[in-house]
Amino acid sequence: MTTTNTQTGTRIDEVADGIYRIHTPIRETPGGFSFNQYLVVDEQPLLFHTGPRRLGPLVREAIAAVIPVSRLRWVSFAHVEADECGGLNDLLAAAPEALPLCGNVAAMVSIADLADRPPRALADGESLRLGKKTVTWIDAPHVPHGWENGFLHETSTKTLFCGDLFTQPGAEHEPVTERDILGPSEAFRAAMDYYSHTTRARGPLERLAGLGATTLACMHGAAWHGNGDAILRALADALAPA
Repeated sequence: MTTTNTQTGTRIDEVADGIYRIHTPIRETPGGFSFNQYLVVDEQPLLFHTGPRRLGPLVREAIAAVIPVSRLRWVSFAHVEADECGGLNDLLAAAPEALPLCGNVAAMVSIADLADRPPRALADGESLRLGKKTVTWIDAPHVPHGWENGFLHETSTKTLFCGDLFTQPGAEHEPVTERDILGPSEAFRAAMDYYSHTTRARGPLERLAGLGATTLACMHGAAWHGNGDAILRALADALAPA
């Protein structure tokens, strides 16, 4: 573990082989909250989530503890929202060779206009080789929200970058856990009602459950290690209409 900013408590930890979680606790929010970004170190380094723009200096400081920020090649995210891609253009400015990496829908409706460089759009099921690691884009519209939403799966480490799925409240979290995260995330969802009310959630979640992921790279809270297929199916059951 490396604390990269003692004032905020921002830290960076390796949670899978060559995959690092950047974690900033937000203690001033009632009950506490946190933002995570994930750095994949390879020949073509990738960052999944940028954090809100105001956290940008902390994120760049944490990246620099592992690799020069200028080495970033891809900046990716699940959907268009401030905590997912608010810091995108600042990262592009700091990394001259970097491009946004997102799904076709996000590229079409938002990122081709919002980003300072044209995005590399991935079709559903399309893979991109980073070097030793390969990421595959999985479309998941409205799961949990956003027409353009999707996720990346890194095949060699069986890591699913799962965005807002399994959001855990609270500011302080261990880097990676094997404890229950479905219960706390479902309680948070019940209180906040931030999921879409699509009746088609099971299909995308079953696709994700078929990937054999063993690490879930959650955007809020701890990353999780265990039987990813089982917990994703449990989430699908929880979202099923009564």
